[in-house]
Order: sequence, then C-alpha cells, then structure tokens
Amino acid sequence: MATRRDFVRSLLATTAALPALRNDALARIAPVVRGDTRAPGAVAADEDFWREIQQAFEIDRGLINLNNGGVAPSPRVVQAALQRYLAVSNQAPAITMWSWIEPEIESVRRRLAASFGCDVEEMAITRNASEALEIVQLGIPLARGDEVLTTTQDYPRMITTWRQRERREGIVLKQITFPVPPPSLDDLARRIEQTITPRTKVIHICHITNLTGQIFPVKRICQLARARGIEVIVDGAHAYAHFPFTRDDLDCDYYGTSLHKWLTAPIGTGFLYVRRTKIDKIWPMMAAPPEMNANIRKFEEIGTHPAANHNAIAEALNFLDGIGPERKAARLRFLRDRWAKRLERVPGVTLLTPYDPAQSCGLASFTPGRLDVGKLTAFLYDRHRIIVTPIAHPEFNCLRITPNVYTTLAEIDRFADVMEEVLKTGLPA
Repeated sequence: MATRRDFVRSLLATTAALPALRNDALARIAPVVRGDTRAPGAVAADEDFWREIQQAFEIDRGLINLNNGGVAPSPRVVQAALQRYLAVSNQAPAITMWSWIEPEIESVRRRLAASFGCDVEEMAITRNASEALEIVQLGIPLARGDEVLTTTQDYPRMITTWRQRERREGIVLKQITFPVPPPSLDDLARRIEQTITPRTKVIHICHITNLTGQIFPVKRICQLARARGIEVIVDGAHAYAHFPFTRDDLDCDYYGTSLHKWLTAPIGTGFLYVRRTKIDKIWPMMAAPPEMNANIRKFEEIGTHPAANHNAIAEALNFLDGIGPERKAARLRFLRDRWAKRLERVPGVTLLTPYDPAQSCGLASFTPGRLDVGKLTAFLYDRHRIIVTPIAHPEFNCLRITPNVYTTLAEIDRFADVMEEVLKTGLPA
C-alpha cells in the first residue's frame, strides 16, 4: 500500500517538471554570500552581489515597482514552495491539508520565534498585521473611560479599530501629533510621556510608520509605560525583516506584523507575539475553548484556511538568512539615499524621512513641490510604468518610495530622472 511518503514523492516528481517550480535561487545566492566578510555598508554598493539576488525574482522588468511596502513579490523559491504545498493540499484536503500539511505550522512557528527572539509558545501565525493587532486591540480588557494613546500617524485600520471600541464601550482614544521628520527620538518619547494621564491604559505605537518610515524609540516607550502599569501594543507591519532587531531590543509585550511586505513571504501571512504572561488575559478575536486560555494557538482559531501560505514562510526566512538581515538593511538604505539625495536638491522638495539609521531604513517619503500627489502618481504609472505610493494625510501630502532587494540601480536612477524632469517642467495638461 502506498504510504504518505510515497505519495508526496510521486507528486513532487510530477510538479518538479513545471517551469514555475524549477528554482535555483538559494543555490545562486549561497556562493555569493558564503565567505563574504565585508561590512554590510561595503556590500550595499556591490552590484555584482545584488545582481544574483535580483535574479531570484521572476518579475516584469517593464514595471518599476517602488511600492514594496504595501505588499512585495516573493522570490521564486517561496513561490515554488507555496505551489508544492498547494498541490499536495489539493489531492484530498481533509487528509492531505489538515493532517499532512497543517501540522507543519509548528516548524514555522519555531523558525519565526527564533528569528524574533521569543519563546515558541509566544508566537501566533496570522494572516497579516491588521489581524494580529486587532486580536490584541479587541481582546484587551478595557472599561468605560479608559484611555488609549496613539498618534495621528498610526495606521488607519488600527485607529478605526480603537474608534469602534470608543463607540461601543466608551473608551477614550487620544492621538498626539509630531513633526516630520521629528527633532529626535527623545522628542517622540517625550511627546508620548507628556500625554499620559492616570486614565491611560494602553499605548499603541508603530515600530516604523507606514507614512514616512519614521522609526520610534520602542524600548524606551515600553519601559516608561510598564513602570506606570500601562500596556504597549507595537505595530511592526513595516519593521520585521526590513531591518534587524529582536524582541529584547524592543522589550515589548505585544507585537504584530505582516510577512508579505519586507520578508517577501506569501500574501496573507503575518505573526502576533504576545508575552507568555499576557496570553491568558487577551480574548481571541474568534472564539476558542477555555482550555486554550493560556495557549498562543487560541489566536489562530479562524476556521478553514489554506495551510500552504503559512508553511511557505519557512522558505522566505531561508531567503532572508541567505542574504543576511544586516546586508539587506544596508542595501535598502543605500537605495534610499541614491534617490533621496538627488531629489532633495530640487527646489520645492522636502524629505520627510531622516537619514539617521536609528530612525529610518528603506521606506522614505518626500513632498514633490507643488505637484498634486494623486495626479503625479497616475502620471508616473501611465507614462513611465513607475509604481509609487501617494500619501494624502491631513498633516502633509507626499510620495512614499519603497524599493526592495530586487530593485536595480538603473530603476532607482530612472525614477530620479523622471522626477527631476517633472518637478522642473510640471505635469502635462
């Protein structure tokens, strides 16, 4: 009788013949990375090094995609893993998905926990940052009149979630403002500390904002809040796998992120970290039995869902490890500096993101003079097939630029050339 191993071996032998599943991405990268002892900053400018990594992605080079912050393409090795898991799952899903593929989530959990620097029993795998954060936002006990402190530049979906609790339960949401860029990290921490009152129960902050890429002094805020008995929820949607850090660098109790942005994992993947001592008091967003009260897996009780997505996260982690998180961050800052230092010399342009590596990485924004950001975004795509992100915020309008490791210098330079010209001549009528 055929065993599971026999079945999977025969299936993979069949799918291996498909062009989409033939993949040498990690094999191509390994010789480049192995033995390279140069500092990350030196590697950042080495086009031979990055050319091999660029070839690991199967993308349309007729487009210049500078909106990787919203959602990023996966390298072929991740896409191949996803397709293999889907193919196995589809054979007889009640067995092949639920019994064979789904249990492998535990190995992914171990990998993510090791990467983030937490206990494996503190790591829940979710579908995105919004789901991860809303689990805590909606599940943390609050009473009428309790205050939640956040900023005017936090992610709109998260603000909407707090507003709903405000309407339903009578909590109070308070939002602070800060200039872009801020004078310092100390200024950001001071603004939050000065707004705390005896009724403050939760501080909700971005690790790095989605608008301008401003990194916050998370550890300082977590520690000042803990000393006052205040919970801190950290939105890490744009931080994880963007630049290197661990849980201990943040000292946070709650952290939610997406993995289909900077990790380049399959679309619809994320994680939620909850400190073990806090799990029991957070209600899951979808009901779980009481015997799971202290089990991190209660946050994954979402009903039937594809197992392939979260299992392929492991290959995205392999890909990141193959590059090296420090090298990746250095490259992203190098690409940012390439376009930003050109455009900031153009009259009317203001860079809203500081160059200080403690305050930013690859995500950066600028004001394009007097040009309308919506019309400019459409022009860049319609005329030049350049994809950027328009930001229309009550406090400022800007373009957000987010390259990735597959972005070439030629693409960055093309973007800067087009921007210099349109800033000089204006948008066509």
